[in-house]
Amino acid sequence: MTTSKDPKLIVQAAPFLQQGLTTPKAMLDVIYVLIPITLASIWFFGLSVLLIIMASIAGAVLTEWIFTPANKRISSLQDGSAILTGLLLGLTLPPNLPLWMAFIGSMIGIGLGKTIWGGLGNNLFNPALLGRAFLLANFPSAMTTWTAQIEGSIFQFHDSLFALPFMQSNVDSITTATPLGLMKFEQQSTSVFDLLLGRTSGSFGETCAILIILGGLYLLLRKSIDWRIPVAILTTVVIFTGLLFMINSSHYPSPIFTIFSGGLLFGTFFMATDPVTSPLTPKGTWIFGIGIGLIVILIRVFGGFPEGMMYAILLMNATIPLIERYTQPRPFGHGSSVKK
Repeated sequence: MTTSKDPKLIVQAAPFLQQGLTTPKAMLDVIYVLIPITLASIWFFGLSVLLIIMASIAGAVLTEWIFTPANKRISSLQDGSAILTGLLLGLTLPPNLPLWMAFIGSMIGIGLGKTIWGGLGNNLFNPALLGRAFLLANFPSAMTTWTAQIEGSIFQFHDSLFALPFMQSNVDSITTATPLGLMKFEQQSTSVFDLLLGRTSGSFGETCAILIILGGLYLLLRKSIDWRIPVAILTTVVIFTGLLFMINSSHYPSPIFTIFSGGLLFGTFFMATDPVTSPLTPKGTWIFGIGIGLIVILIRVFGGFPEGMMYAILLMNATIPLIERYTQPRPFGHGSSVKK
């Protein structure tokens, strides 16, 4: 950049308009929103939550540091993407998961979900969800063992957290079913009030619906996420679960229960809206969101798992190149021939 003698005249190369939202700011916005959710999780499940999240973040940051060239390590860590990946993964894990599993899961998420693709901006799949999928595939028992809440007893720890790598530990707490499991296998519903306040079992970051909704609204107001994706997902879920509920209300869950239970809200606002692993075109975001909503309902209602948000997002991540190929707007001047 060169300047003339007139301080008001600046001569520089394009681009001339700078966007206020940068990558570090977008990452920090999501991290700030996740802090209240983390604090609520600690209140409901104890300090075990904090240890698991710290192990997950440590694995993500260490992997980012190891696989990033030395001259780019500082800038790569300063954008906050590794910390956010570890935090997101940690909040989707059970409260009694061994720490070494959380550490390995985040290493896989960053290593295979991000750095192997060329770093931030090049990855096809959401790194946090890829790490969770790895853990669920390799340690299904540990990933599907849910413990009852210990509301207020924050200094209680689970012995299973400190199990040695690749070693099993005895279950040291009362296990319980998640609201989705109760509905799918026992047709037993859960109070909407409990779902809103987070007084249920499950992944500790996905239980308190009201905090997730408030966080999602904050990100929408900040324009950190594209509003089309959550609107498309939630609208699709409401329509199809509403139709099923009208057909057989005693067997299929209501739209309200479906939205507030499990990881649907958490995945909708914090996972599916990842700008790197979601379409850039407006039409593409609608297709992406509708696809996630449909797959979630198919898995929850007709599949073998009570939850399907993780697989829905990952499957739709794989379709993004195809979606963007067919939803690219036509260049100006190209189109149907003009009649003379």
